[in-house]
Amino acid sequence: MEMNRMDRRKFIGVAAAGGTSAALASWFPAWAQPVSPGITAPIPTVAGTDISLRIARQTMRVDGKVSRAIGINGTVPAPLIRLREGQNVRLSVTNDLDEDSSIHWHGLILPFQMDGVPGVSFPGIKPRSTFVYEFPVTQSGTYWYHSHSGLQEQLGHYGPIVIDPKGADPIAYDREHVVVLSDHSQLSPEAIFRKLKVNPGHFNMQRQTLAGLLAGKDQSLKDRVDWGKMRMDPTDVADVNGSTYTFLVNGYGPRDNWTALFAPGERVRLRIINASAMSIFNVRIPGLKMTVVQADGLNVRPVEVDEFQIAVAETYDVIVKPTDDRAYTLVAEANDRSGMGRATLAPRAGMTAEVPPLRERPLANMKDMGMGEMDMSGGSMPGMDHAAMGHGSAGSMDRPGTPAPPAEAMPGMEMPGSAAPVAQDMAGMDMSNSGTMAGMDHGSMNMRDFSVAPQVDKNPGVQTISPMPMDRMGEPGQGLENVEHKVLTYHDLVALERNPYVNAPDRSLDLHLTGNMERFMWSFDGVKMSDFHEPIPFIEGERVRINLINDSMMSHPIHLHGHFFELVTGKGAYSPRKHTVLVQPGGKASFDFTADAVGDWAFHCHLLYHMHAGMMRVVSVRPRGEGA
Repeated sequence: MEMNRMDRRKFIGVAAAGGTSAALASWFPAWAQPVSPGITAPIPTVAGTDISLRIARQTMRVDGKVSRAIGINGTVPAPLIRLREGQNVRLSVTNDLDEDSSIHWHGLILPFQMDGVPGVSFPGIKPRSTFVYEFPVTQSGTYWYHSHSGLQEQLGHYGPIVIDPKGADPIAYDREHVVVLSDHSQLSPEAIFRKLKVNPGHFNMQRQTLAGLLAGKDQSLKDRVDWGKMRMDPTDVADVNGSTYTFLVNGYGPRDNWTALFAPGERVRLRIINASAMSIFNVRIPGLKMTVVQADGLNVRPVEVDEFQIAVAETYDVIVKPTDDRAYTLVAEANDRSGMGRATLAPRAGMTAEVPPLRERPLANMKDMGMGEMDMSGGSMPGMDHAAMGHGSAGSMDRPGTPAPPAEAMPGMEMPGSAAPVAQDMAGMDMSNSGTMAGMDHGSMNMRDFSVAPQVDKNPGVQTISPMPMDRMGEPGQGLENVEHKVLTYHDLVALERNPYVNAPDRSLDLHLTGNMERFMWSFDGVKMSDFHEPIPFIEGERVRINLINDSMMSHPIHLHGHFFELVTGKGAYSPRKHTVLVQPGGKASFDFTADAVGDWAFHCHLLYHMHAGMMRVVSVRPRGEGA
C-alpha cells in the first residue's frame, strides 16, 4: 500500500510538471496519443536568387502509416522558400510526374504569366519538363505555394513562403516557427471526388440520431421533420472531414506530435498557413493568448485573441509569449469538430500538454440558410409553408406541378441500422445557438426567388437563393458564436499602414456563390467554369466593390489571384487588405478591389473539390485605352 501511494504521488508530481508524454499518453484520446517523443525538425528551407524545385511522387508517413503523396524536393510539405523583399528570384520547376503539373504562388504580386494557373496564365508544366518562373519580389510576409493542376494539392503538393522585409520588421520577435496546416487521406483525391458526386453526404458521420433526440441534445422531432421538408441537413458543415482525413501540422499527424521549441519569456512568432484541400480550422493554444499581427501576409494592428478561424488559403501570423517552463498544445480543430490537428509548444522535446477533447459539433440554423436575423426565441416553426419556400426536387426544379420528394427520399436522413428512414427517426438540429423559429412569416420566404438574383442562371445546379443574406464579417464563424473567450473576426482586423487605394468604388458587382448540395454542383452565378468562356471584365485602374452573396449552406473561402482587396468593415483608409475571404453560409462579404494588374487571373473558391466541381471564374484586367 505504501508503494502504491508512492507511485501515485510520483505520477501526480510528474503530471503536474507537464513534461510527461509517457505518463499522460494513456489519458489522451486515441487519436491524440503520441507515437513519437516529439518531432522538432523544421520544414527544409531553400533560399537565394536561383532555386530549383522538383515535383515527384513519393510516400509519406503519417501517425505511423505510409501513404502515397506528391512532394517537392522529397518533402511534404514542400520546402520553405525564404526570400527577401526587393530581390529578383528565378525558380526552376521540374515536373517528374506522368501528368501535367504547375505551381501557383499564392498571394504573390507578379506578372500574370508567372502566376501558374494552367489554361489561364500559362500552359502548365508537361511531364519530364522544366518551367522557369522569374519575377521581382515586391512584398514581404507569410505566403504559400501549391499545385493548380487537377487534385494534386490534396496529395501534398503545397509549401510555405516567407518573405523578409527589406527594412526593419515592425513585428518584434525572438524566435519563429512556420506552421502549415493541412488535411490528408488514405483515399485518392479522385476517389474522394467520385464519392462526393455520388453522395455529397458520404463522409458525414455526425448526422443526428434518435438517441440524440431522446437525450435532448438534438432538435425536436418536429424541427427535424421541418428541416427534412426543406431538403436540408443541419449537420452538413464540412463536405470532407475527420471520417477520412487526418489533420496535419507540418506534414505530421496528431500522434506524431510535431513540437515547436521556445525558451520561457521569448516572443514567439507563429506563421500559420492553412494549406488544406477542404478543411477550415479553429485554432487556439489553451493557456496562451495569441496576438494577431499579420493577415494574408500584410501587417495589421496587434489584436489579442484566444482563438481564430482560418479558412483554406488564409494565413495568420501570431505572437505568443509563454513564460512558464511547461508545454502547451496547439489545437487546429476542424470547423465541424470531426477531428483536429495537434502540435506542441514546449521548452524541450518530448514534453506534452493536455489535449482538449473535441467540442460539440455545430449545427446550421436559419441564418446559415440565408434567412437573416429571425425571431427564434421560442417554439418551432408554426405555420411554415414549405411549398412557398420554393424547395422542389433538385432534379425537377421549376417544373410546374412537380411535387417535392417524400421524406423517405431525402439524402442525409437515414438513421444508422435502418433500411429506410422514417419521420419518427428524424432526430434533429440543436437550435440552442439561435433558438427555434417562432414568429417568422415563412410563407414569404421563397428560397428559389430568382428576382433577387436576376443574373443567376436558373438551372438544376442552383438549389437555393438566399432570401435574406446578411453581412457576417463581424461573426467568428460557425460553432464559435457562444464560446466564452475572445475569437477573432474580420472586423477586428485593421491595417497597420494606410492603404494605397482609398478612393470610393466606381461601380459595384454582385456575385452569387451558388450550388446544389445534393448533387455536389458548385458555381458562380449558377455557371460552372467548364460552361463559361467569357471572363469577368475590368479596366486597368478601375475600382469596384464586389459583393459576394452565399446562396448555399456551406462556407466558401474565395481567393483572387494577383491582387489584394480591402474588406468593407468600416475601417476606411485602414481597412484590412487580403487575398482570400471566407464567406459564411447564407451570408455576404464585400470588398473593394482596384484592378491594378493587367492580365487574366483566376478567381475561385479555395475548397479544392468545390473549385474542381466548377466554382471558379477568370478575372480579366485589360489596359486602359487612349483617352479612356
